[in-house]
Amino acid sequence: MDAADELRIDLPHRELLDQVLDKWSLSVLNEPCERPCRFNELRRAVPQVTQKSLTATLRRLERNGVIEREVVSTRPVAVRYRITPLGKTLRPPVEVLLAWASENMPAVARARAAFDEREEGAGL
Repeated sequence: MDAADELRIDLPHRELLDQVLDKWSLSVLNEPCERPCRFNELRRAVPQVTQKSLTATLRRLERNGVIEREVVSTRPVAVRYRITPLGKTLRPPVEVLLAWASENMPAVARARAAFDEREEGAGL
């Protein structure tokens, strides 16, 4: 591999990828990808996420331009989240990663089992 083809993940790229591919972001993004959602709809759609984590995830995604927050003047005031055009561009690369994971899960499972077996045998 020559220098031009070298895979480099610089700090800004790493920070962005960490924020849009973190523990909850993909699960949360799946919902407003189809239609705008209110906060509680997102909570119900991803029941494992805490309110605090969901709030932090939504703020990071909004800061990165992936979703937008819209305050709806109703009684009581409501907030809706929708995916942005930039956020929609995330879907194809994520689908490629998910396809890779699905295709390679058996090999990954075998590698994990072999690793765990070696670790147990070494007494670690």
